[in-house]
Amino acid sequence: MTWKKVVAAVLAGTLAFALAGCGSEKRDDSKAANGDKVHLTVFAAASMTETMNKIAEQYQKEHPNVEISCNFDSSGTLKTQIQNGADCDLFISAAQKQMNQLDASKDAKANPDKLDFIKSDSRVDLLENKVVLVTPSGNSKDVKDFKDMAEKLKDGSIRLVMGNSDVSVGQYTQKILKFFNLDEQAIAQAGHITYGSNVKEVTTQVSEGSADCGVIYATDAFSAKLIPVDKATKEMCGQVIYPAAVLKNSKHPQEAQDFLNYLKGEEAMKIFQSVGFSLVG
Repeated sequence: MTWKKVVAAVLAGTLAFALAGCGSEKRDDSKAANGDKVHLTVFAAASMTETMNKIAEQYQKEHPNVEISCNFDSSGTLKTQIQNGADCDLFISAAQKQMNQLDASKDAKANPDKLDFIKSDSRVDLLENKVVLVTPSGNSKDVKDFKDMAEKLKDGSIRLVMGNSDVSVGQYTQKILKFFNLDEQAIAQAGHITYGSNVKEVTTQVSEGSADCGVIYATDAFSAKLIPVDKATKEMCGQVIYPAAVLKNSKHPQEAQDFLNYLKGEEAMKIFQSVGFSLVG
């Protein structure tokens, strides 16, 4: 081999080593940045707090390369946070409304601002919940059911706590009030309706006896050990469907989809069903 060929071979080897080293360095940097784990951020309706924490813990044990952080609040608040640029990989809403408002595949009525934040092809109806009427322990005002609640609100003998209008459980409650031809604004101005910024606040007010009754989800009643006195029918407020979808700005869309697939699976569903959620029927 000539001297020139030797030099060329050495240079080629050095270049190949350098290129390999760059690739290795990038992978190491990436691992360092992620702590050898993929970090997923899940935005979920407040009514899912207990179940999602339990499922996320279980999933992380089975998938040690994934770390999951959950942000729980009202669906309206979560939707606003996403719209304002919050980092989120997976969104689970307690109603179709907030998910529709982020879905570019929906029409102008459902998505008036033409927002485009979710991967429409990943969207699924994950769970169904029930809207229930609960009272504090002892039920001192003897609220029997939704019809009785409506009559007592009309005569001003009870105080109801419900979610705000931007909260899914509040929107379902508004439908129930309309079903019984109740004027929410007039009753609230008379001091017989108070509000919570999410379902957990409504539940707490009932548990503490700050109101005579409240409208929450069956799952929150279960968690708070409150016994419902009535369950809303489909005619009163429609179905309570929880849609889920991967976000378009997710840094880990495949891992987010994998976790969503897991949420639809048998193991996760057992946990959901144990507190009152059900498959969408």
